[in-house]
Order: sequence, then structure tokens, then C-alpha cells
Amino acid sequence: MTEYGAYMGKVLMIDLNTRTTSEYPWTDKDRHRTIGGKIMAGTILLDHVRPGMTAYDEDNWIVITTGPLTGTGTPSTSRFNISTISPLTGLVTSSNSGGDFGLMLKRCGYDGCIITGKSETPVHIEITEDEVLYHDASELWGLEVTPTQEALPKGHGANLVIGPGGENKVLYAAVMSGERAHGRGGVGAVFGDKKIKAITAKGFKHPRIADEPGLRKLNRKWCKTMRNHALTGRQVPQLGTASGETLAETRLLRNSGCTTCVIQCTRRCEVNGKDVKGPELEILGLMGPNFMNNDLDAIIRWNWLIDEMGMDTISIAGTLAYAMEANEKGLWDNGLEFGKIDNIDQMIEDIAHRRGEVANELANGSKRCAEKFGGMDFAIQAKGMELSAYEPRAAFGQGLGYATSNRGGCHLNAGYLVFAEGLGLDMNGVTPLGKANLSIMFQNLMEAISAAGACLFTSYPVFPTFVFDRPNNPITKLVNWILPHLGKVIFLLNYIYPALQMQLFLIPHSSAVHKASGMKMTLGDFLVAGDRGWNTERVCNIILGQKPGADTLPKKLTDEVQHPGTEKSVPLGVMLKSFYRNRGWVNGVPTLWKLATLGIKVPKEYRKLFPGGI
Repeated sequence: MTEYGAYMGKVLMIDLNTRTTSEYPWTDKDRHRTIGGKIMAGTILLDHVRPGMTAYDEDNWIVITTGPLTGTGTPSTSRFNISTISPLTGLVTSSNSGGDFGLMLKRCGYDGCIITGKSETPVHIEITEDEVLYHDASELWGLEVTPTQEALPKGHGANLVIGPGGENKVLYAAVMSGERAHGRGGVGAVFGDKKIKAITAKGFKHPRIADEPGLRKLNRKWCKTMRNHALTGRQVPQLGTASGETLAETRLLRNSGCTTCVIQCTRRCEVNGKDVKGPELEILGLMGPNFMNNDLDAIIRWNWLIDEMGMDTISIAGTLAYAMEANEKGLWDNGLEFGKIDNIDQMIEDIAHRRGEVANELANGSKRCAEKFGGMDFAIQAKGMELSAYEPRAAFGQGLGYATSNRGGCHLNAGYLVFAEGLGLDMNGVTPLGKANLSIMFQNLMEAISAAGACLFTSYPVFPTFVFDRPNNPITKLVNWILPHLGKVIFLLNYIYPALQMQLFLIPHSSAVHKASGMKMTLGDFLVAGDRGWNTERVCNIILGQKPGADTLPKKLTDEVQHPGTEKSVPLGVMLKSFYRNRGWVNGVPTLWKLATLGIKVPKEYRKLFPGGI
């Protein structure tokens, strides 16, 4: 159990081989060091992974974790995490989403759940406050996501399910919580390999709040800040993540959002007469102009279909675009062409079922297709994971983040520096100046926010609303100009995290964790935990076999300009040198000294994999 509030004090462990459960040992010291969420999951996996372990090994663990703010009423905190070894990258992946499963897992009395072993037949795992039950799911196997959810018993609470993509081990298959996707890295394929068709959870317990009046006061102020902010209060609720004016004006039925969310960014659209979750920025960009396609209704339909099949929209879009270019260049006759969309619906279904030679190859992702057919320079991926919709040749910091991201080409694990490089602010995107230190700070902050159980959109108000409302204001222009020049100041801040024994309301997450749990959690503690999480996942990856030189991008982004005469390619080498030095790494590998400063213990047999000095 635990002396802290906000936590339930137990981590459930399920062995599918023996159909037995136990409690995984997790102490209050562990809670303070990791906060929760993906940092907690990475720390659990660090004690378990070994060289050569793969996604489909029987003892590959699925680690489902919540954050301390989950279930406390703090705004936009229904997030939860799934970490495991990715079949797409061979490295640790952490996939985060909303939905109600994390809330219900805590109400069952658990902060997390670890699943090991394999079931011989399809299984539905039911978690309650008192027991874990195993139901035969053979009749559910083969169903798409919504029919699966509708077939589950109504009284079983929140659910996680997979669709045909997970069953057929598409390497970028998703796990769905309601309409929310744990998409990145192929966690759905690991569920499918273990024959887990569904997990449900229902309970009625609530976490104790250490300082309930203090947390309520903070929550009221936090909600007011987000509702009054240019992004979280106006732009994102009105236009969604893509700032989609046409979508809002002509296709939008209504807004919705995750439980406890004050932003409500989800677009509701109509497909086949049904009110469904509409497309986000990623699919609108990657299956729109990236396909040379301007049919908005087709994108809305594909978004729904990909979710029903249980796959990651980003990876399938990037893989299809690679195939189109490979076909155009005469490398692979696959029937896919830029500007031709009449065969995309069928191809999405075929990929989910691995039906046909072309679809079966596409189910393995763009990197493996390029290894077989050629064209690695234009397979837009990093570490095997397809990049999201932000063009790094116009945002060098985002390019550095893509390359260094632990889980592969992810905009969020990258640190989301594109937010300052043109998405929200307008700092100079095509300079390497200051980008290494800014990336490190953004990466650590996002790591900690995720661990707390909060949506990353809650970080938008870090920058005051006037810099978005008044882009031509001299102060706004000064902020945009000065950010790249603050490299040494940011380096100093990154270096002295432990000394930041304060709270900053622009980053209210650390104060919320403190008030909810009662544990000491200053801004400095919060950022140190983020740094610890980022390094922990990197250590797992090194043990799993990641080699120096893995932090790279395809040559299309580093060697080719986007628009001749106006843009540049990503100067990755220059930024990586600074990034490694300032993180305390050697060629992408943390030093033992750096790990010791963070209290990360590398198992003795693997210490030789890590440099010993500074």
C-alpha cells in the first residue's frame, strides 16, 4: 500500500500462462522517483528487459499505468499509458491515450497492471475490485472495434479492445479505449500475439486526496486559465488540432473530449449515418496533401475505418505514402499512386487482415518495405516508426526530436518543439541555434506531464495568451527572436533542475501532484523525474540492442531541401553533438555518471554497454 494520496497503492500482475494474479512490488520511493505513467512503466521494464528480447516473446510484458492525477478531478487527466516492446521498432514503446479505462483501473484499486505470458485461445480479461476473471473471447475474434465493444457485457465497465489489425499482428496495430487509440508502436499487435481481445475494468474506489481544499482551489484556477487561453480555450475547441476551418464549417456535428477534459478538442463527424470521432491533424495532413488528395470526406471516412480496424493512422499513412513513391520510381508495382484514392478503403481493410501480397507487406511498415524494395531515403521514419505530419525541414528542433525520440518518429516523445517553431509561436525554425537545449527541456517536461496522467495540451498555457493573440506585438516578436538565443540559459536550467525548489503556475502539474499526493514535488523534482524517465527508456533500448548512430532521419530530410532556394535540409549532425553533450550522453548512449546522478541503476551484467565517464 502507500502513505501517499492520489495513488491506490497496488500494481496488479496477470500471468496468462497460469491464469493467476499477484501484486508487483512498488514502493513509495518508486512512486516519488517516477511519478507514474510512462516513467513508472519504463522503470518496471528496465528491471525486466534483456538483450535479444522481442515483442512476441512469451515473457514480454505489457505494462499499463496510470498517473497520480488520474481520477482526482484535475482537468484533462484521464490519460493512461501502455508500454511494451514494439514489434515495429524492436525497442520500448509507450503509447498514451484518453478514454475511461485508466480511470476504471484506479477505481478497481490499481495504479497499474502488468501482463505476461500468452493465452492459447482468445481471451477477455475482466478486472474488478475483488478479482480477475478470464472469459473465452473466441466469438469476438474477427470482429472490428465497435462490434467488439458492443458485444462485451454492459456491466463490465471501461474496456480496451483490439480489431483485426491487432489480431493479424499488423506491426502498427492499435489498442482502442472507447474511440481513443493507443496507436504508436504496435501495442495492439502485442495484445494480438498474447490473444488478448479485450480487457475490461469496473470499480468504485476513489483515491484519497492529501490536500483536497488546496487541490480544488488549484483546479478552479487551472480550468479558468485553460478556458481563457487563446489555444486551449478558443482555437483548439473551435477548430480542433488541425485548425480545420472547412471541417468546422461544413462537417462538424459537435465537439467532444476525454473525461475530465475542459478543452473538448474532438471533432464529431458523420460516417455512414453514424456520429463518430473525426480526424485529427495527423491524418488530415498525411492522407490529404501528402497523398495529393483534397477529398475531405474520404479522409473522414478513412479515419473511422482505420480506427475500426484497430491501426495507427500515422504509420499506415506514412507507409502508404512510401508505397506510392516506390511505385512512382519503379521500385515496387503495388497499384498505389499519388492522387488516386479509389483503392484506399479496400487497402486499409486488406492491410488489417494481411490479405493479399501487397497489403501483407504494407502491414510491416515503411522501413521493412524499403529494406525489401528499396527507397530507404524516402521512407519517412525514424527507428522504424513513421513520422507525424510536421515537416522538420521547416522546424529543425522538431527534426532533432524525431531523430532522438526513444520510441521512434513521434512528435510528442520528440518534445514537440514544433509548437514554438511555427505551430503556436513563431521562432526561427530553420536555425540549429539553441535547439538542442530547448529540445531537452521540452522532452523532459512532456515526459513528466505524461507521467502525472495529464494531457499534453495542458502545457499550452506555459506561454501567455497574448503571444498568440498579438503576433505583431513587439513583446511577441522579442519572445520569438530571443528563444533560439537562450541556449546557454536553457542549458543552465537543464543542469540545475534539482535546485528549482519552487512552484510555477504556468506549469501547475507539479503543484497538483503535490497537493493530490502529499509527496514533495517541486518544479525541480518534476523536471528531474522527466529527465529520469527519458534516460530510463533509452537505457532499456540500449539493452534491447539499439546501437550508436540510431538517432537519425531519412536522407530526404537531411540531404534534400523542401523548396529550392527558400528552405534548408535538417542539419542533424550539428544539433546531435550539442544534444548528446548536454544530455550527458556519448553518441546516443547515457554515461554511467549521468545515470548515477538520476539514480538509475543499470543491472550489473549490462553496465559494460554504457560509457563510464562524463
